Formats: sequence, C-alpha cells, structure tokens
Amino acid sequence: MDKKYSSNQFLKGAMVLTIAALVTKILSAVYRVPFQNIVGDIGFYIYQQVYPFYGIAIALSTYGFPVIISKMVAEKLEKEDEEGAKHVAVTSFLFLCLVGLAWFLLVYFGSGLIAGWMGDPKLKPLLQVISLSFLLLAPLSVIRGYYQGKEDMVPTAVSQVTEQTIRVATILIFSTILVSEGYSLYMTGNGALFGSITGGLGGLLVLLSFLMARREKLFSRKYLSLPVGFVHIWSRLFKNGTAICVSAMLLVLLQFVDSLNVYSLLVSSGMEAETAKTGKGIYDRGQPFVQLGTVVATSISLTIVPLVTNAYLKRREALVREYIQLSLKISITIGFAATLGIINIMVPTNTMLFENALGSTVIAVFCLSIFFSCLILTFAGIFQGIGKIYYPAFCILTGILIKYLGNACLIPFMGIMGASVSTVGSLSIMAIMMVISLRKLFPIRILTLSFYKTLLMSGAVMTIGLQGILHVYDTLLHKGMPDRLLSVFFSLGGVCIGGMLFLIVFLRGNVLSREEISFLPFGSKWVWLMEKVYPNNR
Repeated sequence: MDKKYSSNQFLKGAMVLTIAALVTKILSAVYRVPFQNIVGDIGFYIYQQVYPFYGIAIALSTYGFPVIISKMVAEKLEKEDEEGAKHVAVTSFLFLCLVGLAWFLLVYFGSGLIAGWMGDPKLKPLLQVISLSFLLLAPLSVIRGYYQGKEDMVPTAVSQVTEQTIRVATILIFSTILVSEGYSLYMTGNGALFGSITGGLGGLLVLLSFLMARREKLFSRKYLSLPVGFVHIWSRLFKNGTAICVSAMLLVLLQFVDSLNVYSLLVSSGMEAETAKTGKGIYDRGQPFVQLGTVVATSISLTIVPLVTNAYLKRREALVREYIQLSLKISITIGFAATLGIINIMVPTNTMLFENALGSTVIAVFCLSIFFSCLILTFAGIFQGIGKIYYPAFCILTGILIKYLGNACLIPFMGIMGASVSTVGSLSIMAIMMVISLRKLFPIRILTLSFYKTLLMSGAVMTIGLQGILHVYDTLLHKGMPDRLLSVFFSLGGVCIGGMLFLIVFLRGNVLSREEISFLPFGSKWVWLMEKVYPNNR
C-alpha cells in the first residue's frame, strides 16, 4: 500500500464522523416536533410504536458492523494487503446479507404476532414496511466500514447526513399530504415509515457514487468468494458487532420495550383504547428531549474516548485515569444541567413544541433519563476504548430486562407515569453497574466534594432564576395572553437565562481547569468567560 495514514488525518476523519453523527442525531430528534404537530398524539403513538425497528436497523448499519469491518480492513491495510482488505469487505457483505435477510423475514412474517404483542393489530402493515429497511443493511454497513478502514470518513459522513435528510423530508411531506387528503392515521404512519426506505436508498446511492468515482471495484467477481478463514471474520462480526450495536442502541431498546407493552398494559388495566393511544403518544413526546439532551454528551464521548484508547494502548495508566476523570466530569456537568434545566421549563417548552402542556409531569420525570443516559453513553465509550466491549452491552441488556419488568409492575398502578419511572430506574441501575466496574478497573473518584458543592450551587441558582421566570409566565397566562406564543418566548428565554446562570456560577467554582474546559464545545469561548467571572484563574 503506497499511502500511509497520519494520526492527524485520522483525527480529521474522526471529527468529520463526529459532526455527521451530531447532525443526524439532531435531525432525528427535531423532526418529531413538526411531525407530532401534523398527526397529533395518536398519530405520534402509531409512528413511535414501529420506529424502534428502524432504530435497530440504523444502529446495525451505522454504529455496529461498520466499526468492526473497518478494524478488520485496517488490519489488512497495515500489512499492505489491499486485496485482503477487499476480501474482508466482500466476506462481510455475504454474512450481512444473511443477517439482513433474517431480520427482514423475522419482522415481515412475524408482523402479525408482533402487532398482537403490542396490543394493536392495525400496526401489522406498518411493521411490514419497516422490515424492508433491513435489506439495505449489508451494502450500507460494508461500504461504510471499508472506507472507514481506509481512514476515509467522508463517504460515511455524507451518506449518513443524506440518509437522514431524505428520510425526514419524506416523513414530513408524506404525512402532510396524507393528513390533508383525509387518510387514516395508520395510513399516514405507513407513508411516514416509507421514509426509512427512501432515506436508506439515498444513503446507498451516495456510497455507490463514491465507489464509482474512485474506481473501487469492490464487488467484482474476483472477490465474490469466501476466503480461507472466513469463519473468523464472521465470528468477529457476530460477537463484536453485536456488542457494539447493543451499546449504541440504548435509547432505541428502551423505546422498543415501551412499544411492546406500554399500550397493552394501559388497555389491560382498564383504560379505553383511544385514551391509551393518546397517553402513549403524549409520553413519547419525551423522546426528542432525551435525544437532544444527550447530543452534547455524545460529542464529548466521541472526542475523549480516542484519547483514552491511545493512552491505554501505550500503557499510560495515569493518563487513562486523567482522561476518564475528565470525561466523567464533563458528562455529569452537562447531563445534570440539561436535565434540571429542561425539567424547570417543561410546561412552556411542552406547549411550545407540542401545542399544549399535556403530560408535562410525566415527561419531566422521563427527562431524568437525560442525566443517566449521558453517564451510560460516556461509560460505554470508555469501556470500548479500553477494549471491554462486552460489559456495557451486558449492563444495557440487564437494564432493558429490568425496564420490561418495571413497566409490567408499575403501569397497572401508576398509569403512564409508571413507564417514566421504570425508564429512569432501569437507566440508574445500568449506570451504577458501570460505575462499580470502572472503579474496580481504575480507582478514581467520580465526584470530589468541591465539584459536588459547585454543581449543586449552580443548579440551585439556575432553578431559582427559572422558577422566577415561570412565575411571570403563569401570571401572564392567567391574564389571557396567547399560550403558545408566550411559551415560545419563555422557553427560549429560559434556555438562555438558565444556561448562563448555571455556567457563571459553575465556572466561578473553579472545579474545571482551562485545559478541561477546552474539551467542551466552543471551549475557547468558555475559557474566556471563565477568566471574566473568575479573574484569578488565568
């Protein structure tokens, strides 16, 4: 192989992937707001019941299998074996064709059984539509993994953003047309789910165009044979790919559990079917909050984890502990601030986004998930960085089982609030399991007393400020001002004021050094602000 890849090029590639991941996550969270406004809470319930299957397909083709394929391709390229790299890619393609076909057959022909399990037989055709997305698993995963193994992240990044953009556009256009034409909400949901197919095809066309433009004859007849040792490749794909996928599917798996038993439990506990659908739709309003709340934590994890990996491979344990401590500090700070801030302004924000304040208490409890999700995503990244890819998957699967049982125990007595409580409870158990294991591996202190005091003081000041704003909001609301227009002003204003209050108090606490703050998004700006509010720390 003529070309050697520098660490600088690798870091640039990692940054490209990070930006693409953030853009797709933001798109995935934001489109739900106009979609819910178009179809209402029952239409949102219908879509969210089937969405987790698409989430699984995306995790497999974006975060799981491409990572493992890229590692195997990179190993061949390190030995200057380009032919071997292409054999790895095509061998992986054959394996993933079987995996994708198995998922398709399972969901398509099991759609009636799954819909019955969910308690809503009308979901069967929607499940059949979403099953088609698994047929794109093999080409999407292999081409992305092949280019990532060559340290060329641009094809993956462009295809991810293209796929999500086309999907979101399809969802919003189809749902608008179908609702305006008077079609049923189930038919509208079917049209919206078709976006998973158009998006996947768009992403695949982008990847194929890169292959053609760069004259990569990846799928030529020359490579379409199983090489010696293909069982080892398939084994790595199955074991390692599955473990990484489970970690990436944390939020999707929680939604999957809710799809399976929340509605059916509400109905079996005596609630009318339409009321139960509306209640589940209102509960699902919490999903965009959690997704947006964890975006920054995800970006921090993607930035710091490669540093952990590099230090660990060089056996610099002190540096590993330092990076772990830093990632946890930042993750805890962002997760705590985002969670507390959203809970404080839930009523106006719920009204601003979803037209009314229904279910604000249930969603506020659900949003406690943001804090624990930030921790879990950071912990999972750290474990993967040090080569412990199976333990976070084990913790998440354990938590998912607890979530399912929690729903079954709590929903009959607490209604939809039981689903929120079981989500938060299962996430807290996952986080505790990971903390215990990490402290055994690296004896670190998760929180120092000064950090703890500063965090609480920052949260208290932010809460006092936001509650004062909410008092004005309630007063104006009672005077008859338009609730949605008022909610827009106070939600956006609350985000800005609450965020600034928290940051000013937190930075004055001097619990993060300038170097640590620089890892934050817009780190140089925060360093400048810290020097303003705490002049002695220059």
